[in-house]
Amino acid sequence: MMQLFIGNKNYSSWSMRPWVLLTQAGIAFEESLLRFDNFNDASTYEQSPFKQSLRAITPVGKVPVLVDGDLAIWDTLAIAEYVAEQFPEKQLWPADRAARARARSICAEMHSGFTALRSACPMNIEARFTDTGALIWRDNAGVRNEVQRLVAMWSALLEEHGGPMLFGAFTVADAYYAPICTRLRTYGLPVTDTIEAYVNRVYALPGVKAWVEDALAEQDFLDFEEPYRLKR
Repeated sequence: MMQLFIGNKNYSSWSMRPWVLLTQAGIAFEESLLRFDNFNDASTYEQSPFKQSLRAITPVGKVPVLVDGDLAIWDTLAIAEYVAEQFPEKQLWPADRAARARARSICAEMHSGFTALRSACPMNIEARFTDTGALIWRDNAGVRNEVQRLVAMWSALLEEHGGPMLFGAFTVADAYYAPICTRLRTYGLPVTDTIEAYVNRVYALPGVKAWVEDALAEQDFLDFEEPYRLKR
């Protein structure tokens, strides 16, 4: 059975993507959760249990990592591509060639873009920072621009493919943007009714619902992941 190494479910947006993809698609895997520690502190880097746990598995020392036999695949997009190839019957990418290319394009855009939103609004499923979100929206033009880009992108796809997901049925693209849906909710960022309805549908997916429930049950507070509060 494949093994997926992930970080804290409340904070780890990149871990959420392949976990939701596999779970929603009904693909069996063993979860290995490695609690984040302060691995960004250069003085304790070599002693980081998180880094030590991953050092024998992946050269980059980051989650997620999918292990299938002797093969370790890191990077979320690489994991998605590998799983899609291993389980073609799951149709994790759209069947239509043009739609498939577009789905890959928006996943690549998420992979390398939306840096203002990801930086100003780190994933924190348990928290509700609506007041903070209002200040971010007021003062951060980059966040406003990126949310407007999301609204335009998602609206066009939902209209073109008729929903309920971005390309009709659930695909890698929906798993890829699921952490963004949590950010929109956590920070109360303003979106259209169409987008709010899509976010609600994503939250209702069994794979997403299971991840969120686990995140809420963690009861873990990591100060280096919390730029907006000192305690829960």
